[in-house]
Amino acid sequence: MQLSGRKVAVVGMGGAFPDCTDISDFSEKLFAGKSLIREWDKAVAHGKNIRSVVSGFITETEMNLEAIYSTLAEDYPETYIDKLERIPDANLSTADIGSIWSMLGSLDAIKMAGWTDGETQSENTGVIIGSGGAGHVILRSAWHNFFELGKKTRMAGSHTVDRAMVYRDAANVSCLIKNKGVCESIGSACATGLGNIGYAYRLIKFGLQDRVIAGGVEGTSLETFIGFDAMQVLSRGFSPQESSRPFDASRNGFVCSFGCGIVALEEYEMAKARGANILGVIDSYFNNSDGDGDMFYPSFAGQKRLWKGLLGDDGLKPDVVKVHGTSTPVGDAIELLSVVDVMGESGYHISAPKSQFGHMLGAAGAVEFITALLMLKEQKVLPCLNSAKLNPELEGFQKTANWAGPIKPIEAYRNLLPQQSFTKEINRVTCLNYGFGGTNSAMTVSKDA
Repeated sequence: MQLSGRKVAVVGMGGAFPDCTDISDFSEKLFAGKSLIREWDKAVAHGKNIRSVVSGFITETEMNLEAIYSTLAEDYPETYIDKLERIPDANLSTADIGSIWSMLGSLDAIKMAGWTDGETQSENTGVIIGSGGAGHVILRSAWHNFFELGKKTRMAGSHTVDRAMVYRDAANVSCLIKNKGVCESIGSACATGLGNIGYAYRLIKFGLQDRVIAGGVEGTSLETFIGFDAMQVLSRGFSPQESSRPFDASRNGFVCSFGCGIVALEEYEMAKARGANILGVIDSYFNNSDGDGDMFYPSFAGQKRLWKGLLGDDGLKPDVVKVHGTSTPVGDAIELLSVVDVMGESGYHISAPKSQFGHMLGAAGAVEFITALLMLKEQKVLPCLNSAKLNPELEGFQKTANWAGPIKPIEAYRNLLPQQSFTKEINRVTCLNYGFGGTNSAMTVSKDA
């Protein structure tokens, strides 16, 4: 049930996106149906020790950054140089690469929002940004130099803690923009990005903050990549552009990618009064847990309860459902059937942005929320790229006695899964994201009336 409270507007956005110069380039490539997934040279360099070698990765050069490596500790990026001088050196010294992306995305979102320094630095402005993992690149080098090479702790410099702590992204952004309100991080695996935006929405809705910079990030890290590769859940056997294939019958895993999505949220009446460009209005947010005790397997019942909580008494259904759509064999099937169970078999379309840039983990929900805003702006549906052939047979779990969902094969819903972007009147988009541990998040955003 949705409780009453203030309306929340989205007034700015920014971030870091694979193989893109900025958010305009990101939008243009997405609606042109392009894939941002490439073969990753750092994965290829490890030969047969890594099974998957494709990713939506981002390099320092692409972000106009340069890593400055320590002369005392092996392979340790001691700090970074911002070639465009967007971030002061003092702030760069406390940040890992993901935190730098968060700061850049926050600056872009604030600029788009049109907030003054007084508004940004207010007690009524918060920062809520989370990541799926720790500062792996920083930790790897620090621990290797100490444990394996026998060097003194001070060889890693004095910023290992602040560059690797769990809430480093929020902390670095807060120190950069000097807000005096809330500064927190929420971690909920692959639901992190949307979860942080959802928490920020609630802070504004119930009067605890007037403005919040919110989102999620996952900095490029081989450590993160090899962890999932070890689980044998990453896509392999396809060209880079064809590797992420939500709902396709031949999908065999997700593409591990990296990025950052940041949005500026503001109490609606305040935004309206100052003439802000409102990108979207958040209608509702809901999150829950599956409650079945399974760390990895998706829950049809949990997702149905998620929809029930999101729709509440109003029952306002979207024109587009932006799905989690990772390209995992069971996950995609459960999700599609749970959407159909609630939404029916027609009258809407399904968009799977991961088909174009892969799974950004902690950043996924935030970057994909930005794609929902872009769909509202462009009045175009983003595709389910590579969903060329859908399973004509029932899924294994649909044949079990306790299955209570739709009893048609995935192929029956071909009409819901566009393979190319197309124009359509879009007034409302629902975003879905799920994470390990059975955590689920859902948010609906609409055009400003």
